[in-house]
Amino acid sequence: MVSPSKTDIVLYTSGTPNGQKASITLEELGVHYQVKNIEISKNVQKEEWFLKINPNGRIPAIVDKTPTADGKAREKRIFESGALMLYLCQKYDDNHSLNYAYDTDEYWEVVEWLVWMQSGLGPMQGQANHFYRYAPEKIEYGIKRYQTETKRLYQILEDRLAEQAAKPAGKDGPWIVGDRMTIADIANFSWVNWAEWAGIDIKPFKLLNQWLDKINERPAVKRGLDVPEPFTMKEKLKSKEGEEEYAKHHSQWVMKGQEADQKKHG
Repeated sequence: MVSPSKTDIVLYTSGTPNGQKASITLEELGVHYQVKNIEISKNVQKEEWFLKINPNGRIPAIVDKTPTADGKAREKRIFESGALMLYLCQKYDDNHSLNYAYDTDEYWEVVEWLVWMQSGLGPMQGQANHFYRYAPEKIEYGIKRYQTETKRLYQILEDRLAEQAAKPAGKDGPWIVGDRMTIADIANFSWVNWAEWAGIDIKPFKLLNQWLDKINERPAVKRGLDVPEPFTMKEKLKSKEGEEEYAKHHSQWVMKGQEADQKKHG
């Protein structure tokens, strides 16, 4: 296995929950990488050069140019954050610091919770974000529908952490799987950490709130959150002016991207 400090990886990303999954994973693994800031406010992710890396026109993605162990040149693209996280662990986590050995029960539990997040929590909270923050007209049904579903999914995480807390938790547990923080925790954390942006109060979820605070204190997580630029959402929400400024900036590029897609595919 190539040493993480000798890797040649480019991360194409932006400061979103999905982008933060990738940068936190890279930081936790101590993998050497470069960052390319994809300005989604300018629709850079839909430019032809980027579509060759990710045909879906979304961040994050990586291009791994690290030579093979026997010195052969290679260039591997990986898009979709879940696939990216599994790839990085398979290639550069020989000590299983963020996952478990392949085909163990714990390995497949990590995959289960990673896919659960990708197919449930991320899309549902993303829709809550849209209707609560970005939609040009406030549709109460849409807001309640997706906030309620997000809370239901938070309760599943809360129940899982309670189940784990009843077992030997390892260092600083409970964690979603086993006795350590894994990419399952990182993936779910990256969305739960944006709860207030979706208009959701996390305080009623006691264990989830403790788990969130615990992960936020990790030095590698703090570094990963600030890729490719400082993570300011929580600070902005401390004032009405900051909240309105942050919402206006982000709603503009969200709606601009939607209008471009409607024009092309509508």
